[in-house]
Amino acid sequence: MKLHGNSYSTCTLKALLALAEKGHAVELIPVDLAKGEQRTPQHRALHPFAKIPVLFDGDFHLYESGAIIRYVDGLPSSAPSLIPTDAKARAVMEQWVSVEPSYLQPSVFEIRKQLFLNPMFGGKTDPAEVEKARAGVAGVLDVLERALEGRPYLAGSTYSMADLVYVPTFQFLVIARQDDLILTRRNVAAWWERISTRPAWKQILAGAPASR
Repeated sequence: MKLHGNSYSTCTLKALLALAEKGHAVELIPVDLAKGEQRTPQHRALHPFAKIPVLFDGDFHLYESGAIIRYVDGLPSSAPSLIPTDAKARAVMEQWVSVEPSYLQPSVFEIRKQLFLNPMFGGKTDPAEVEKARAGVAGVLDVLERALEGRPYLAGSTYSMADLVYVPTFQFLVIARQDDLILTRRNVAAWWERISTRPAWKQILAGAPASR
């Protein structure tokens, strides 16, 4: 399999993590976002909305990280499924999968923009915007803190896609030195320790470039 993406992209990392959790080998085909390669005609032929990642499994190709991780989970593998079989647990999983891009990602992206992208492209960091974004992250983490009371994972007693999708986003908070937001919440901190020390994520980090 081949994955067109970028190892700085949380969506690419979600797909890579799902592949690693399920024990599937994949070749990462880099898409240079800084150079706008995602907007070239060649890439638009793979992803008409000029986004990443795009997965190729033989002649089959698929875009959108949510679709990719569900496809990967359905492939033959000796690893446990990332999707619960119980209908209620599966619904809870889908709930938390939806929360991550809808409510957490916008604030995290603003932190990335202020601390990394603005300086990279000649702009300035606005401390007020950073604090506003931190407050947005804190609000989501407060919800997670309550949800994780008395349970090891978001959808119940086992690791699932509900947990997987948060790993790259939380890792960015660590890289950006905003992980006090994680570590000051007892349940969230313990959960992060569980999900960030899994062998599959360690495998991804070992192959990832240094943060900029």
